[in-house]
Amino acid sequence: MAAVVVLLAALLLPAAASAAATPGVNGSTRLSNEWTFTRWAHPVRRVPIRWLPMPHARKIVPTHFLTEDGFPEVYPVLRSWRDSRHHTWLEVRIPMRPNGRIGWVRRSALGPYFRVRTVLVVGRRRLRATLYKRGRPILRTPVGIGKPSTPTPAGRFWIREKFRTSDPGGLYGPVAFGSSDYSVLSDWPGGGIIGIHGTSEPSLIPGRPSHGCIRVRNRAVRRLWRLMPIGTPLLIRSGS
Repeated sequence: MAAVVVLLAALLLPAAASAAATPGVNGSTRLSNEWTFTRWAHPVRRVPIRWLPMPHARKIVPTHFLTEDGFPEVYPVLRSWRDSRHHTWLEVRIPMRPNGRIGWVRRSALGPYFRVRTVLVVGRRRLRATLYKRGRPILRTPVGIGKPSTPTPAGRFWIREKFRTSDPGGLYGPVAFGSSDYSVLSDWPGGGIIGIHGTSEPSLIPGRPSHGCIRVRNRAVRRLWRLMPIGTPLLIRSGS
């Protein structure tokens, strides 16, 4: 167990170091480590997300209220910083193409913080997912991922939505989760969002049968439904 914690800490340090080096934000306060605790919020105002915590910094994209499926949008909050005019800015992960964008938004643009202590790690080589809570594994399960022509993109993402499907015995199983990971299929229905869902073909797990989504056997996806809340960080790794 100690070795696992050390390994995952090593994976998280480069991202933390990169964030701390952002120009103009010395003295920022970390609000999430995306491992044992993560804060997130729904947007309450449509305002620009900017490259830096400055009113005239370059715009990336506006905040938006709903996901592609019509659920309230989720913005993980990484750090806070107060400028010389005593305005508080938040560094957030942005659900958009290309994957991996981060920017700054005024605190007033987001609602109250929610907090989660879980993280889901998916290994593309071993075809295995592990759900951690407070740094300890609480669920391990084999998965099916994208085929070589439509791979499941690796990176740091999060769970934006969860819902019950209309046909528990159907193609997508009883429940599904929507993530912030966008697939290579930009013209796919719903914008090509990578989902995590059950399956009517459990014999294909573990494997690489999908268009990018992560398939989980129905028994395991029901457990994920109980254990994995909205806002949970999702780490998809290439090498394990």
